[in-house]
Amino acid sequence: MSNTTLTLGLNTVWVVLTASMIFFMEGGFALLEAGFIRSKNHVSIIMKVLADLVFGVFAFFVVGFGLMFGKDIHGIVGSSGFALSGHLAQLPTTIPHTAFWLFQAAFAVAAISIVSGAVTERMNFKAYLVYIVVMTALIYPISGHWVWGQGGWLARLGMEDFAGSTVIHAMAGFSALVGAILVGPRLGKFGPNGKSTAFAPSNLPLAAIGTFVLWFGWFGFNAGSTLNAQASDISQIAVNTLLASIAGGGTAMLYTLFRDNRADVGATINGILAGLVAITAGCAYMGPWPALLTGAGAGVLMIFGTKWLERVRIDDPVGAVPVHGLNGVFGTLMVGLFATKGGLITTGHWHLFLVQLLGTLVISVWGSGVTFAALKGIGLLVPLRVTETEEELGLDLSHHGVVSVSLDVQQGLRQVLNHRRPAPYAKHVPGPLTGSRLFEERADG
Repeated sequence: MSNTTLTLGLNTVWVVLTASMIFFMEGGFALLEAGFIRSKNHVSIIMKVLADLVFGVFAFFVVGFGLMFGKDIHGIVGSSGFALSGHLAQLPTTIPHTAFWLFQAAFAVAAISIVSGAVTERMNFKAYLVYIVVMTALIYPISGHWVWGQGGWLARLGMEDFAGSTVIHAMAGFSALVGAILVGPRLGKFGPNGKSTAFAPSNLPLAAIGTFVLWFGWFGFNAGSTLNAQASDISQIAVNTLLASIAGGGTAMLYTLFRDNRADVGATINGILAGLVAITAGCAYMGPWPALLTGAGAGVLMIFGTKWLERVRIDDPVGAVPVHGLNGVFGTLMVGLFATKGGLITTGHWHLFLVQLLGTLVISVWGSGVTFAALKGIGLLVPLRVTETEEELGLDLSHHGVVSVSLDVQQGLRQVLNHRRPAPYAKHVPGPLTGSRLFEERADG
């Protein structure tokens, strides 16, 4: 066996393995989000994550991959490689094109799954399915081409985003912000005086397990982005990833401990994730101490970002905006400050920092702006939000005809029967909630 064949084989195994780790993160998203929301919507969020995979991968295969990595047109968009056909010569030559596509498909699915948590418990499933296609076929691939596509205009300026703090997290985080605004807060979340009502997480151990799954997958997310099993910096990337995550969780834990005299589990979970998001851009470009500083700052920024959302009455049930949006921007800027090559603090040069600032702002505005237009358009076809009756009953039962935990469903059902008009498409609810059908027949009016 020649050295070239051996190298190709090792790299292929490495990329397929790390891509599998990233796909496994979808299980982490499902568990995390299910644990943070009410149990009457557990099945609903799992269905959204399953749909992210089913429709997101297909849309990225047919359209998105070509727009992102195809032959460049004026630094804006790719124009070939759709459905893995046509011109693909600019892709990495150290691995098969199919392995590269697999890895990038996992990234595309991660981007849409960030949005799912921010709109959970009240977004119409049909509307969400359409948005999945828009995100993975158009929004993410086009801006991704600017940084990662050969000839992308931000890449030519010198933007550095190793594994996607901006390309994936900031873009999707601010898309999630727009989604949360357009679908509106959950019923009862904010009172007439603007005061926020806390909706207790249904299962924090479940959310913690989801965090561990995401944490594990993130080593594939970052280290796998080398696309090379023999890269000399794999271990340093993994070390920086770990250091930033423990710093983010640590600052969030200590902040809540000294503020409230008790450490907050939810804040610690999101602090870990915030550290992971922030280091994703610079894990290959900075040393361990800057990685610790990046993670520590991310944990605190996540807490203040969460408080800001509450003040402006934006309902983000899982913290997608402060974790991914704000810290995607923060982590990208930290590269401009602490990169060993070109960082403002490390070398005294401004160019990289200014390019990082421009890139993260442009891509965040792109994601949020196109999401706004897309959701407005989708709303003309199908309602973005479920009805009040469906929301109170829970989307598990009203949209999917099943239940995961009966207590919340029973409470929701009592609210519907005792305090609301009859369900708009029901004459009666069957006795045992077996999940086969919620309503037996449609009623007039």
